[in-house]
Amino acid sequence: MGVFLAFTLAIAALCSHANSQLVPAIITFGDSTVDVGNNDYIHTIFKADHPPYGQDFSNREPTGRFCNGKLATDITAENLGFTNYAPAYLSPQASGKNLLLGANFASAGSGYDDNTAELSHVIPLSQQLQYFKEYQGKLASVAGSKNASSITKEALYLIGAGNSDFLQNYYVNPFLNKHYTVDQYSSILINIFSSFVKSLYGLGARKIGATSLAPTGCLPLARTIFGQHEKGCVSSFNTDAQQFNKKINAAASQLKKQLPGLKLVVFDIYKPIYDLVANPRKYGFVEATRGCCGTGTVETTFVLCNQKSGTCSNATEFVFWDSVHPSQAANQVLADSLIIAGISLVA
Repeated sequence: MGVFLAFTLAIAALCSHANSQLVPAIITFGDSTVDVGNNDYIHTIFKADHPPYGQDFSNREPTGRFCNGKLATDITAENLGFTNYAPAYLSPQASGKNLLLGANFASAGSGYDDNTAELSHVIPLSQQLQYFKEYQGKLASVAGSKNASSITKEALYLIGAGNSDFLQNYYVNPFLNKHYTVDQYSSILINIFSSFVKSLYGLGARKIGATSLAPTGCLPLARTIFGQHEKGCVSSFNTDAQQFNKKINAAASQLKKQLPGLKLVVFDIYKPIYDLVANPRKYGFVEATRGCCGTGTVETTFVLCNQKSGTCSNATEFVFWDSVHPSQAANQVLADSLIIAGISLVA
């Protein structure tokens, strides 16, 4: 009954703000789970600026999102009353009054570890922070210093990172996995997370939401490459993710004690994604072991998921769009599962 009541109150809160935004702006950092197109403007193979990406987005065109349509953060923005999305910071749209909506600094292939981004030739988290500082100056020019300061304080800050650090770096990089245990590397990432939150706090941020790791062992790509001897998900990867999630929750608790006035929530995406994979039909899905693009086992980015790949006939039946990223339908389930935590952060 308590969970039902909380959910009801959360929905009521959203409905009462149906014609207004619960926060003035949304500022986003991280990787491909939250990138809305920054990689379109840099030299990297980690791009989603071509069909079939975006085939179910509002304009039926690729936007740079690693999805057939909306990301979970897009849906979250809508739930918070936004009718337009904060632009990718490197895009031409990131100018003038559009900056009042916030900005997205995320870069597919990036992570907490700057070395993860360097391996993929994308924007490291440290540079994303520098871009945010640059954005603050532009915002002041558009809104005035006083209003810009208010927007900075009241904005919602989202961090979606960590999965790439393991899948694209630690698990395949002998320079890391031969010198650090998973636990040691997780601690390194958590220290970076904590420092990043402190930096944001020092720049005025007070409402910060960070995602946990997903059950990375259940991603189709991980199953294909690393799960040859397992029928289902790669159990060791999921165990690693769960241990990391314990660490980031503990770090968040410490940060809230150290930084007065900070609201910091770790959004648990592990449980809802794992449940989608384990019980797809419960949510109306048919396929959860492969993606919709191509064979669904290895395809991601324009190198393998492209116009020649082909797609499934109905993406709404698939939990995954490509071999790594959730479909829009799955993102809707994910965003819905985070409503209560989101309201507690912005209220």
